[in-house]
Amino acid sequence: MATIEKRIAKDGTIAYRARIRLHGHPQQIATFQRITDAKLWVQQTEAAIREGRHFKTSQSRKYTLSDAIQRYRDEILIHKKANNINQKHYLDFWENELGAYSLADITPSLIVKTRNKMIGTENKYGRKRGAVTANRYTGALSHLFTVAINDWEWLEIHPIGKVSKFKESRGRVRFLSDEERSRLLEACKKSDNPHLYKIVVLALSTGARKMEIIGVKWKDIDLEHRRIILHETKNGERRSLPLQGYAYTLMKAHKEAWDQKCEYAFSSAYKCQPIDIRTAWKNAMINAGIEDFRFHDLRHSAASYLAMNGATLTEIAEVLGHKTLQMVKRYAHLSETHTHSVVASMNEKIFGGQDGSATEAA
Repeated sequence: MATIEKRIAKDGTIAYRARIRLHGHPQQIATFQRITDAKLWVQQTEAAIREGRHFKTSQSRKYTLSDAIQRYRDEILIHKKANNINQKHYLDFWENELGAYSLADITPSLIVKTRNKMIGTENKYGRKRGAVTANRYTGALSHLFTVAINDWEWLEIHPIGKVSKFKESRGRVRFLSDEERSRLLEACKKSDNPHLYKIVVLALSTGARKMEIIGVKWKDIDLEHRRIILHETKNGERRSLPLQGYAYTLMKAHKEAWDQKCEYAFSSAYKCQPIDIRTAWKNAMINAGIEDFRFHDLRHSAASYLAMNGATLTEIAEVLGHKTLQMVKRYAHLSETHTHSVVASMNEKIFGGQDGSATEAA
């Protein structure tokens, strides 16, 4: 709803105050010397608000999306060590596509159009981008706008507030069978990469992510207490990985052979930096004859083995470092044996040795 109020000052000057009130949006007020200007402003502003491209301050016209992304890189990403490589990549995409637009012209429909155009295109690894990836790209842009609104006051209305996310599946659960695991480990043993076998064993033993493992430093490996401390994880929280059994034996022998010239446990032969295992992993997969399996699926394998060996969803979430149980519900069906034993134990306690076929007393 809009109103225009005629106001007469003490010196006789006439002005027209226009006021716009729309449900769900902040009130907008502007004053003009001519009523025609006031009416035009009302018309244009109401249309802009309904289309999600009106912002109270002039800052939204002053700055482009590219300006906002650059400031976000300098002030926000520099402090986000965990997973900031992906965040930079996502924002690079938006800057290439919409960087020249002023913030005031970034509308929900423009964002949706650009996001949808991404679906089906190939990433640098040759894999097609899908709905989940599109959500991640949009999420990165959404946080930038949140910062621009709350911290910088460059915007007032969030342009992604009206953009719906794609519905995501529960996620794939691809894990190695016993026979596949045996073939893969044998292929890793024969690899020219001196660390591939140990890295894969750690992934299967702890459920850690690839970058968490290859980036680990010796100072974070506590052989005395049989654990690895991860200081930089995907969710930004410190996590402890239990180092048990065969994985412990391998890492103990690895430490004894360490030449102490590099702080990384799995360093490159040429520089003191984490080793690159991409080619070695690809060759091991080919030699093992395993298809449709990614390194990250070793994490799924570890979680699946935990579930099949009686671990609860809470325990699996703790091992994998998930804050909620939502991500580990995909493994629930694998823990049926454990669930059955829990129910059986409960029934034994409340019904004793009664015949299972007996009916409940009236």
